[in-house]
Amino acid sequence: MGEEIAISLKNVSKCFKRYARPVDRLKEILLPGKSTDNEFWALQDINLEIPKGKTVGIVGRNGSGKSTLLQIIAGTLTPTTGEVQVKGRVSALLELGSGFNPEFTGRQNVFFNGRLLGLNQKEIEDKFDEIAGFADIGDFIDQPVKTYSSGMFVRLAFAVAVNVDPEVFIVDEALAVGDVVFQHRSMRRMRALMDSGVTTLFVSHDSGAIKTLCNSAVMIHQGKIYTSGSPNAVIIKYIKLVTETELGIAPINEEQQTNSDVNQNTARQTLVKVNPTRRGSRKALIESIEMLNQWGENHGETPIFGFNEQVTLLVELQVYEPLQGCIVGFFVCDKNGNELIGSNTIEENCPIGKLEPGTGLEVVFKFHLPLRPGSYSLTVAGAENYTAMTFDWIDNAFVFQVLPSNTGKRITAWVDLPMSVKVSTLVG
Repeated sequence: MGEEIAISLKNVSKCFKRYARPVDRLKEILLPGKSTDNEFWALQDINLEIPKGKTVGIVGRNGSGKSTLLQIIAGTLTPTTGEVQVKGRVSALLELGSGFNPEFTGRQNVFFNGRLLGLNQKEIEDKFDEIAGFADIGDFIDQPVKTYSSGMFVRLAFAVAVNVDPEVFIVDEALAVGDVVFQHRSMRRMRALMDSGVTTLFVSHDSGAIKTLCNSAVMIHQGKIYTSGSPNAVIIKYIKLVTETELGIAPINEEQQTNSDVNQNTARQTLVKVNPTRRGSRKALIESIEMLNQWGENHGETPIFGFNEQVTLLVELQVYEPLQGCIVGFFVCDKNGNELIGSNTIEENCPIGKLEPGTGLEVVFKFHLPLRPGSYSLTVAGAENYTAMTFDWIDNAFVFQVLPSNTGKRITAWVDLPMSVKVSTLVG
């Protein structure tokens, strides 16, 4: 049997009418057939199925249609065409202020919002203390919401949304305005909901949160689904598209990439790639990446290293346009793309000055791998400075394995560092 589908969208599109002047809207009402509107299709032919209990991240540039999509799923917008089916109670935390009456107190809004979400009076009363405790806004719970700061507002809205036993939970970037402590508490609560089988849609510009929390991701671009798949793969394509759009350059196509790989590998068997994606201004290009074990050996396409083994990373680049400066760095990432180990030439007190076209450069990093057993990927990048666009960024340059510790110690965290432990008996 297949997975039960919690959210289904079939050929969903949403059109908004735009008018040059307010009076044109009135003319359309009074004079049918004399419309002067311009149609704007915020969404076009969206087909999406989300299985029950899955967490899906939604990414895209501002204006891509993400919020419109979530509002249609939440039921606050009606699609122009297409069919939407959502199974279960939906709790949505959309744009700041939605669902709350600014003249009501926080307490009144809890009951008002709870009824909108399908709870009866007794159920809300039973949950009120838990909601108020989670929001942690003190006596402001009995003050009009219009007197709240944006942080207090989102605290209360989130507290209501997560404590009404939702079956489908939708969050649209609202947590970005909360304070740091509340953000951590909210993330833990969201993870608990996900672990309990709540279907979750999560819009965020925080790529780390998307990669950590979500089972899969969808990228919306210009009102259409641009790509979908694993969170890390979607985030890579999203950042690549944004970078190339801002630079106004065309992407490297597969044929160019293949030819580049062949030329590099003919000269030197060092740049091993597993579906790599690269982006940047191309003022300079990374020509070779090599990762050696503690004896200086290269293990080819699938390097294998021992626990905490010292490795050497060799990066060669070629300059094609004048650079005012140069930073070369790397990340070791887990299978979800989360960055575990990383550094660069600036942070390691090895500054690189101006470089002229035709210059070749080799950068050597030496570091240990105190990682729990598993597979990891390497990302390498270069830029003129911290604020400039990267000139070359290669995600998933290659994948390597780390073996278990030969001490037999069970490593429970991603990184295992040396430490001392002392236990003393307290008297009295």
